Amino acid sequence: MKGLQRILTKLEGAGRYFVFVGDILRYALKGPVRVSRCLAEIEHLGVNSILIIMFSGGAIGMIFALQMVAMLQPFQAEIGTGAAVAVALSREMAPVITALMLIAKNGSAMAAELGTMRVTEQIDAMESMSISAVQYLVIPKVIASFLVFPLLTLLANLVGALGAYIVSIYLFDIDGASYLDYMFSFLSPRDVFVGLIKAAVMGLIVATICCFYGLHASQGAKGVGDSATHAVVASSVAILVADYLLTTIMLRFIYA
Repeated sequence: MKGLQRILTKLEGAGRYFVFVGDILRYALKGPVRVSRCLAEIEHLGVNSILIIMFSGGAIGMIFALQMVAMLQPFQAEIGTGAAVAVALSREMAPVITALMLIAKNGSAMAAELGTMRVTEQIDAMESMSISAVQYLVIPKVIASFLVFPLLTLLANLVGALGAYIVSIYLFDIDGASYLDYMFSFLSPRDVFVGLIKAAVMGLIVATICCFYGLHASQGAKGVGDSATHAVVASSVAILVADYLLTTIMLRFIYA
């Protein structure tokens, strides 16, 4: 019975989440959108995350280049390192790594911020003045995430490719001109575009899940901590599932 009760509780939570997403869509279409709050969220989520995304993207590119060179050296095909790294970063690694880093940095902060406002009754005070918490607090975060995730993913692509280039050229003495020519012959704008679509979808998923858990926090400080933890875990799992589903769809319709 406990197992069944737990399943029913999870299903109830999922239903509440989809109702919450419906409220976001309704308020977003209804308007108005507070541009000043959106810009503030873009600065908080995006500008303040540039350094960590650059570091993460560069590290992933350099590490992947080391692995690819080690794999391709027995076949004397090291020249393909750049192409392999660029395509892998654009299609898969950059969107996922960027999303995971932003979940750790910003997703937990979203949930904790809204959770604190909930348990201190600030949100109740807003609603008593006929101010919708979804419209005033959540929608700017969702819009900012939708815009910021692709831009930071593009930055991770560039820095990761640069890191792979540095490792390949200066550690393994691969010819730079041939390396770049081979890379650009394999990498297409479609690969970058696919990664940016994934990043935008992941941004929506992360923002909605983290805001949902934040708004439903309870039980004081412990509840705020639990909501932030649950938001990080749920959004991390959700983007991995979404990445698999999006990859399946894109391989079927875009790369077919």
